[in-house]
Amino acid sequence: MSNTSNDAKLVRMANQIATFFHSQPAETRAPGVATHINKFWEPRMRRQFFDIVDNRGGAGLDPLVLDAAPLIRRPAAENAGEHASAN
Repeated sequence: MSNTSNDAKLVRMANQIATFFHSQPAETRAPGVATHINKFWEPRMRRQFFDIVDNRGGAGLDPLVLDAAPLIRRPAAENAGEHASAN
């Protein structure tokens, strides 16, 4: 799968999470999105997410996902060893 295809899949997944949390009380929306991503996305996926946010202006991401971005844990650098820690 190409990087563009991977990015599109990741954006779609993030936006699906946001769609669910749009139905929740306003104060829990962004924290809910961030908690879900922090719990269920492996470091590689979060690294790709931050590449989209940082280098592509969050292209295609729901505004709620962008609101949640500061609450999402940034994984360690790829060469730091993903398997060495649970980021």
